[in-house]
Amino acid sequence: METGTQQNKLRLYDKKSPLWALFCYNIAMTKLDFTKAQDRAAKLRELIDEFRYQYHVLDDPTVSDEVYDSLTVELREIEHEFPELVTPDSPTQRVGGVPLEKFEKVRHIAPMLSLNDVFNKEDIYDWERRVQRLLPGVKLDYFCELKIDGLSMMLTYENGKLVRATTRGDGQVGEDVTSNVRTINSIPLVLRKALPGRLDVRGEVYMSKKVFEKVNKKMADEGLQTYANPRNLAAGSIRQLDPSVTAARQLDSYIYDIMAGLDVSTHEEKHIELAELGFKTSKYVKHCETIDEVIEYCKYWDDKRNSLDFQVDGIVVIVNSNKIFDKLGAVGKAPRGAVAYKFPAEQVTTIIEEIRVNVGRTGALTPFAVMKPVKVAGSTVSRATLHNEDEIKRKDIRIGDTVVLQKAGDIIPEIIRPLPELRDGSEKIFKMPTICPMCGGKVVKPEGEAVARCISTTCFAIEREQLIHFASKDAFDIDGLGEKIVDQLLTEGIISDAADFFALKEGDLAGLERFGAKSAANLVQAIADKKTVSFSRFLFGLGIRHVGAVTASDLAAHFGNIESIRGATVEELSEIEGVGEVVAKSIYDWFREPRNLKLLTKLKDNGVGYEAARRGDKLAGQTFVITGSLESMTREEAEEKIRTLGGKASGSVSKSTTYLVTGAGGGSKLAKAESLGVKIINEETLAKLLVE
Repeated sequence: METGTQQNKLRLYDKKSPLWALFCYNIAMTKLDFTKAQDRAAKLRELIDEFRYQYHVLDDPTVSDEVYDSLTVELREIEHEFPELVTPDSPTQRVGGVPLEKFEKVRHIAPMLSLNDVFNKEDIYDWERRVQRLLPGVKLDYFCELKIDGLSMMLTYENGKLVRATTRGDGQVGEDVTSNVRTINSIPLVLRKALPGRLDVRGEVYMSKKVFEKVNKKMADEGLQTYANPRNLAAGSIRQLDPSVTAARQLDSYIYDIMAGLDVSTHEEKHIELAELGFKTSKYVKHCETIDEVIEYCKYWDDKRNSLDFQVDGIVVIVNSNKIFDKLGAVGKAPRGAVAYKFPAEQVTTIIEEIRVNVGRTGALTPFAVMKPVKVAGSTVSRATLHNEDEIKRKDIRIGDTVVLQKAGDIIPEIIRPLPELRDGSEKIFKMPTICPMCGGKVVKPEGEAVARCISTTCFAIEREQLIHFASKDAFDIDGLGEKIVDQLLTEGIISDAADFFALKEGDLAGLERFGAKSAANLVQAIADKKTVSFSRFLFGLGIRHVGAVTASDLAAHFGNIESIRGATVEELSEIEGVGEVVAKSIYDWFREPRNLKLLTKLKDNGVGYEAARRGDKLAGQTFVITGSLESMTREEAEEKIRTLGGKASGSVSKSTTYLVTGAGGGSKLAKAESLGVKIINEETLAKLLVE
């Protein structure tokens, strides 16, 4: 006879439902034998997965959470009783295993390319014209989808079962995050239809705005650091070494591409196939017969994007035919057959509460606005640079003003203009201080210059910024020696100049906050590894005013050693291409300052040196422009090598450009290069040209 509780459970379901059979099946049995347990577990797994699919993929749940949980508890109890029945694809195994020590590197079966960006309808028309020039006479149609601001992911299935999930990484090699991705309910552990062999699909892992607010609030309540936007929180969640932490973050997914294992003729058909396989695909997609329809789609979502429960930063526009897409190929790490239309920068209003100044390594005073915190482009902003006093006057920005603030993606926030109509008379005009706010030294603004400077030779702020600059990526590039460590070493009186870095011993760091025995040894070793750098890096690290990375490289290639530069006259320095009279005078004066000569001597005494630069002529007369990021070297290193071999490195494409070198994330310069007939090469070709 059934109990009242059992009767209530049965009333939840229609007798035609498969649930009826499950609950009636051996319902009074207190213990299952192995065969019946095996059958029951298989049916439970199938039904639980069906309910998961309805809830997390279709957004159309047919049962309550309590029912779903009840079935899962029953399955877990059976698997506990019969451990041999546990399968990797069981719903109970979405969160399992011990925390990892690290993520393993995995090479992708096919490159995970990035997309070139376009910003307006003219750019979109230009892109279509470039495609038509490459394939004249070909009829084109397009497929458009929202570009979700999440974390790109590759999923690999073997015979229909999930075996690996990897991050994009550098496009060729990513990190294995399978344990964490298995916790995402919208990602199937088993495909919904049989598919033998291997299948690789690509998609995006993201966090909804609703979940983001909830998780951030919980972290704030616990006194933990919160995240600026859902994308950052999703990325931080997927890289947790403990999968249970990832599971608690309630991540979601959107799968949009088949990388290998299934052939279809159009990108639209890829979406159809992916949905049939059980993946969550976007419902906000559109097949467009013409480029004008593409532009209308972009315009529509530009207006409606804030109505979505997830962040999007643009639209992906792709040539629909896979055959045509493949024929177009790629430039660098971006396919020619697709682009990402980026939404215009978001603008909001806020109020300037105060204007302060920073003191840089050359003594330059840079004003910045302290504003009432405001959310823009997915992050909370409370500060914005104001560049210099002349810029403040030109825009007529005052303390207390309501201003228009703009921020696009990760770009530094910028104050566009004030709204003088909202002034009430309490606003104050900013005046640059005549005394350094850091050291009390005199501040001057040389005639003809826009920047005011502290001229004290003992300004703490200048010394600090010079030390940070010396260790920075483009100078000596000392790993682990960032701003906080420099501040700590200065505060403790352990260093007074850059040469002191190279005299540090592990014992000097013992007992300091952030330093254990291992971290102290690592920093000392990292410093020792940089006792010898290229001559151009050595010069750049000295922090000579007006001497940037390019000028340092030119000086190094021309003079070859520090003694020759020190002995050069202003006229001789001025003869170097790109070094005018002002720069030459700055270099000349630096080498006449006793404290600078003392630093050079101290660096030499501490074993710090440089590799003498030799200028070749292999690339003489050739001009290179690099767009995007390179894998084997930084852009600065590549430009340094180009100049060492007699070539020129420029930041903009023109008729005189010989090569445009394309790296990951590059795009805006590609169209201009193609229109001017500039030769486009990848990093591999550049590396061959740089071989002496």
